[in-house]
Amino acid sequence: MMKHLVFIINPRSGVDREKAIQHAIDKELHHDTFSYEIVHTQYARHGTELAKTAADKGAYAVVAVGGDGSVNDIVKGLMGTDTRLAIVPKGSGNGMARTLKIPLTPERAIQVINQDRSIPIDVGFANEHAFVSNAGVAFDALISKKFARSLRRGITVYSWLVTKHMWTYKEWDWDIVIDGVQSRERAFIINVANGTQFGYDFKIAPGASYSDGLLDVVIIRKFPKILGGLMALRLWRGTILSSAFVKHILAREVTVRHPGLTLMQTDGDAHPCKESVRFYLKPGSLQVLVP
Repeated sequence: MMKHLVFIINPRSGVDREKAIQHAIDKELHHDTFSYEIVHTQYARHGTELAKTAADKGAYAVVAVGGDGSVNDIVKGLMGTDTRLAIVPKGSGNGMARTLKIPLTPERAIQVINQDRSIPIDVGFANEHAFVSNAGVAFDALISKKFARSLRRGITVYSWLVTKHMWTYKEWDWDIVIDGVQSRERAFIINVANGTQFGYDFKIAPGASYSDGLLDVVIIRKFPKILGGLMALRLWRGTILSSAFVKHILAREVTVRHPGLTLMQTDGDAHPCKESVRFYLKPGSLQVLVP
């Protein structure tokens, strides 16, 4: 029996990109094993609906063609189903694909699908919002909001936004409860990671695992802004946890509170919130095709 794949593509990604995906499917997909169809998102969060519909119809896997935001939408539609997630990375940061060692070229990503090897991974939640890579409040939420509003993508724009806003950002004193233990931290970033990185190979939690049932809580405390370049270099090299300004804790549940809190991010997408965010996991709740 053929295994059916549903490729979900954002048509705004461009005609040339879609042609490249179609070429990779025609050239690399094992057509004696897999049947497929391509569907297109038409509006924000449409990927969640399309993924759920595909799962309800018995699709073997839904293929997210895009970046972490597209993957996040599709994960929400697949939660609680037997349908697998596959990824053809076509975003800017591609944090989840990089963490799982999924190749960034369409042809090689299709070859991963052909291997038909899946693993169960944990899915995190920040209040009601699912995430697979990371979620957070403070500076990373601000940058997610600014990046979403930018008409351009890529590491250059991302780096420019970080540099621009780092100098004026004012750290808050946060109340944090980690597995029942309360503390207060003046933090630049409070990131709760399920995967290793933000994207672009900037590793906020280098040792994080998608299958350990634990969240990596990374708190970057207030630091001299003149050291911003060094902190970014540590992120890229995967040595951020060795900084004297960083606190790292493994946890099953985290709650952060501040009376002025209005914004958080999940997988790079900004969301409004109020005063507190609770982070937790649903272990092993999604099957993903990996190399």
